[in-house]
Amino acid sequence: MSISEFGFVANWSPYLFVILALLTAGYFYITGPGRHRFAVSEPVTSSERSYFVGSMLLLYIVKGSPVDLIGHILFSVHMAQMAILLLLIPILLMKGIPWWIWETLLSKPLFAKPFNFVTKPLLALVVFSVFFSFYHIPLIFDQIKMNEILHTVVTFALFLSAIFMWWSVVDVTKNQKTLHGLKKIGFIIGSAVLITPACALIIFASDPMYATYTDADAWQKAMELCVPASTLSQLSLSGPELFTSMSAHEDQQLGGIIMKIIQELIYAVLLSSVFFAWYRNEQDRADEITEQAIRDLQTRV
Repeated sequence: MSISEFGFVANWSPYLFVILALLTAGYFYITGPGRHRFAVSEPVTSSERSYFVGSMLLLYIVKGSPVDLIGHILFSVHMAQMAILLLLIPILLMKGIPWWIWETLLSKPLFAKPFNFVTKPLLALVVFSVFFSFYHIPLIFDQIKMNEILHTVVTFALFLSAIFMWWSVVDVTKNQKTLHGLKKIGFIIGSAVLITPACALIIFASDPMYATYTDADAWQKAMELCVPASTLSQLSLSGPELFTSMSAHEDQQLGGIIMKIIQELIYAVLLSSVFFAWYRNEQDRADEITEQAIRDLQTRV
């Protein structure tokens, strides 16, 4: 059976496309003709534009294109979606928004106070890791997948928690208090360790865990998140097995592996970037560090 049977709306999510197109148009207006409305600003760079447009394109691919529909059929595709949505898109989005927009927002006490609290490194790391792990508990996961409002709220909350977590690692403003050097490396490694148990549970489970990918009724209810109920009622569907030769267990294991591989690749790039930035900074400050060490030694003597 072909996914084209589900119709144009289910495959291409035109409403999401319009929303993302409007957000992109708004971005180019604010960073272009609307820039004069900010007390402090500067021309947006080509890399910032690339990061923002890239985040919008990836967001549409994982949540608006046929990939999203397939993610409701194959758990492995869903896990690839979540990895990109939570571990890559937030970083691109943050780096795509110019520093002067961030600083304008952070100059507002109503925004700054709660934001500074939720982006505290340890708190943000623990909240995201716990949220991510709880999301993949079968009972919770299935309930979320079968309720459109709950699914929207939880997905958005997970995305925000990912932004709060990455805030300590990604430098996006001139006055931003991020972790320094080796602490960033430790933070990234800690994040990788904390989300590993959820992936391991999925990979090494002896049986399929999620009803929304194994039970026909639960699966069809979950499909209503992206396919109009009127379309589903016209189709004769028994379950995901109509679209794949993989067993539910194999699909689940593959999903855990894909999540872990994508996570490791993203974290490897981040780690190398942070390490070389720290190393260059230490080399540039070598004389200063040496002089400070000599002064400290003389003070002790």
